[in-house]
Amino acid sequence: MSRLTSLRELVASMAPQAGTPVWIDGMSLYRQPTTTQSLNGTTKPTLALVLQGTKQSVLGGQVYEYHAGQFLVVTVDLPLVSRITQASSTEPFVAFGMPLQPALIAELLLEAEGANRRTPRIGTETGLALAISDAGDELLAAIERLLLLHRNPADYRILAPGIIREVHWWLLAGPQGNLVRQVGLADSGVTLVATAVRWIQEHFDQPLSIEDLANRTGASVSTLNRHFRASTSLSPLQYQKTLRLQHARLALLTTPDDIGRVGHSVGYHSLSQFSREYRRMFGVPPSADTGHPPAANG
Repeated sequence: MSRLTSLRELVASMAPQAGTPVWIDGMSLYRQPTTTQSLNGTTKPTLALVLQGTKQSVLGGQVYEYHAGQFLVVTVDLPLVSRITQASSTEPFVAFGMPLQPALIAELLLEAEGANRRTPRIGTETGLALAISDAGDELLAAIERLLLLHRNPADYRILAPGIIREVHWWLLAGPQGNLVRQVGLADSGVTLVATAVRWIQEHFDQPLSIEDLANRTGASVSTLNRHFRASTSLSPLQYQKTLRLQHARLALLTTPDDIGRVGHSVGYHSLSQFSREYRRMFGVPPSADTGHPPAANG
């Protein structure tokens, strides 16, 4: 039995209820026997490993597809549109997710430097904060040992932190180490963008001044815009608009409410502008989504 197969069967056995993620200390295990509709959401810095099936994510009009044995790394909160494109009752979509830990990555980089171990070096320019690669056997083995350990809670509390460190190390030592490394560096472009993103998320319903945002990140307007677009494929204002519309759609899908009130709650003062931008992003007017529950997407 291959490492990928054994890990897939382990994750599937730990996520018996189809379409509902199982959460273990922030990690997610997911099994879905059908394809899904597109779902908008903000993906936080994470490792997402597909063990069976195929998933598709869209950012800034660019489509990213990852299959069994491949993992997605996201290093900045990104507004992705995602859907499962390959799944069936006999071969369900199976996936594992783990949040990235910036402090742990920084610690590993310091230890590697002290031990004269080579880790990927970043360039001078920030790249897209999203990448897809094949998972190496070392990474798969570490994740499998981590999940097997969970069967013994007492042992898990003691030993899991070490294996989580190992998972992060294999990410640093792997094909996307250049990208993951930036998460742990205080002066990297990714860290600058993460600071800006955090502020926008906390104040998405308020007017956004790019000059003020640049001052908050300690960068010039041109530097902020360059790094922000390179990481997210969006300008800060486009990012804010995407967040506003995602929050609005979730509100309309889950709780029937006055469309004007929802638009105002996310920062729109013009109903016509809200309706126009909503239709442009989602392909339907706000009224089409009122009171319809969103499809599960893992």
